[in-house]
Amino acid sequence: MEPTRFPFSPIIDRPKFTLPNNARVAVWVLPNVEHYEYQPVHQNVRNPWPRSPHPDIFGYGDKDYGNRVGFWRMTDLMDKHDIRCTVSLNFSVIEHYPEIFEAMQARNYDYLCHGIYNTRYLWNLPEDEERAVIQDCVDTLRQATGKQLAGWFGPAASFTINTPDLVAELGMKYTSDWYHDDQPFPMQTRSGKPLITVPYSMDINDAIEYRYHTEGEEFAQMIMDHFDTLYCEGAESGRVMAIALHPYLYGTPHRIRFLDKALAYIKGHSDVWWATGEEIADHYIANALPDVQTHLAQQEG
Repeated sequence: MEPTRFPFSPIIDRPKFTLPNNARVAVWVLPNVEHYEYQPVHQNVRNPWPRSPHPDIFGYGDKDYGNRVGFWRMTDLMDKHDIRCTVSLNFSVIEHYPEIFEAMQARNYDYLCHGIYNTRYLWNLPEDEERAVIQDCVDTLRQATGKQLAGWFGPAASFTINTPDLVAELGMKYTSDWYHDDQPFPMQTRSGKPLITVPYSMDINDAIEYRYHTEGEEFAQMIMDHFDTLYCEGAESGRVMAIALHPYLYGTPHRIRFLDKALAYIKGHSDVWWATGEEIADHYIANALPDVQTHLAQQEG
């Protein structure tokens, strides 16, 4: 069965998506700041460490490098380019790495919830258990910051058929679990509560490209080429570009300069809105959603 969450909608047929100050592209930068358990106690569908039940010190150490070293190098680079990031955050980081949380708070980073641990998946969870996981994340952020959680991206990109309904039910505005568009788009939810997608990327994503042996210079070129196309198309209707990063990959000494090069290239263009996930969602809901809903209703009629 096809998903009933949203109708098919060619981007060329939609109402014009106007960005603040008539920008062509909204760029949001997403470091995925994650915590992988040394010996996961909860495994669902796939085993995060293929050497289990023995500790996988190669896999764990690689990820641990991101929090010990890579995060700080990447944060320095974001400071250099004056970029306010949206952190795709495993919320266990708030407890396990208070120094990282303090650094993110000092920079007023935005938070996209990436579950609790990146070794605890949503797949096959009964609805009540999944609701409890998401509620725990909502409560964790509220306790730590006093803020309502705005966005959701499942841990390790895990997802169930109930996820959008639960995310909307628990007060979030947007999800980035879907990677199928260059603009935000409304989703149907069981309760009727509004929920939109804000485009994430599995292409401009260092973790995915690394699996295919893409290295620093090529990945930087991909970022720039992707931006060039969206920048051209954005003259007609705004586009959204996500740059998905992982400190254990592009926070390493031999890759960071290529990320620097790509960000400097984009920074050299006018008509770019450097935004957070919540800012993109708020702008779309206030300025684009009514016209898109009218357009979709006319299509159905």
